[in-house]
Amino acid sequence: MTLRDVEVGKYYKVLKIGGKGPLKRRIMDMGITKGVEIYIRKVAPLGDPVQINVRNYELSLRRDDADLIEVEEIVKEGV
Repeated sequence: MTLRDVEVGKYYKVLKIGGKGPLKRRIMDMGITKGVEIYIRKVAPLGDPVQINVRNYELSLRRDDADLIEVEEIVKEGV
């Protein structure tokens, strides 16, 4: 599953970042690295952009960039 396919209000863990060169580096520079936890805040009505919380700040990603980030859902108790 990628960030493009996520549900609002759930937590996910990054498994893999696709892309090459400057694009991959830019995603990693924004704080999205393997193993980091991401909370999905909003998805725009047409799906672009996706607003997330990562490392205690909010970030909006374009749908094409979100499609490069492979994630798995995390189940949190009491959240």
